[in-house]
Amino acid sequence: MRFLVWDRSNNKLMGIIALGDPVFNMTARDSHLGWNAKQRSKGLVNVMDAYVLGAVPPYNQLLAGKLVACLVRTKEVAEAFEQKYGKTKGIISGKRKHARLFVVTTTSSLGRSSLYNRLRLGDTQYFKSIGFTAGWGHFQINDRLFADLRNFLARKRGKYAKRAKAHQFGQGPNYRIRVVRLALESLGMNPDILKHNLRREVFICTLAKNASKLLTGRAVRPNVRDVISAAEVSIAARQRWLAPRALRRPEFRNWTLEDTLRLIRGEAQPTPVTEAAPPAAVNM
Repeated sequence: MRFLVWDRSNNKLMGIIALGDPVFNMTARDSHLGWNAKQRSKGLVNVMDAYVLGAVPPYNQLLAGKLVACLVRTKEVAEAFEQKYGKTKGIISGKRKHARLFVVTTTSSLGRSSLYNRLRLGDTQYFKSIGFTAGWGHFQINDRLFADLRNFLARKRGKYAKRAKAHQFGQGPNYRIRVVRLALESLGMNPDILKHNLRREVFICTLAKNASKLLTGRAVRPNVRDVISAAEVSIAARQRWLAPRALRRPEFRNWTLEDTLRLIRGEAQPTPVTEAAPPAAVNM
């Protein structure tokens, strides 16, 4: 599920939320929830992973990334999930899952994250740090090298050489890692080089306060009384982060379309010029 966050005062894009299938094995998440393999297989339909989550310039200068992260835990997201997945059937079981969104996980880019740590509005904690990943990944394999590995598998008629076949249900969550691992093994190399040891901090957002009990079979009725609307979250976040930041850092008002284009092109940004001006109204 993908969401765009808009500033109603000027109809500008503020941020992006993208929620996708959760990783099947995630030690930090599984330990925190305390479920066993059977409970995990059954309960993952109630879990999603935020693989894109953040604010775009110049809203990132106003700490709007915190607002965007908090919007994950809103009635609108929960309702959108239930509308899309609540009545779907499992591909393998053929049974209706009656899925409801109880948990959303996300990870930092590298190391610890200042964006999600201690992310609270009032008495509600929106994301909680629950550990770190083990440090496996493929970002060190660039696109050119990856293409060479695929071509190598194609010459050997490897099962992952063709993307269409590799994306069939049940083949695993990460096509790129599977291709690289198989190619390295075929070359007689140790696939452990995929372990880069740059661990990412793992965070969990529980839309149901009793999520762990629900996902381990110790509760059947979700406690979602404190899940509020996007409008309510926006008002609270504006007062807590955006408005005070706008007073301290008014240079965000100087951001132009050309600055955005330079950022996309990877060009150096100009030094911001601070001007003594009142902050613009930010309405969500």
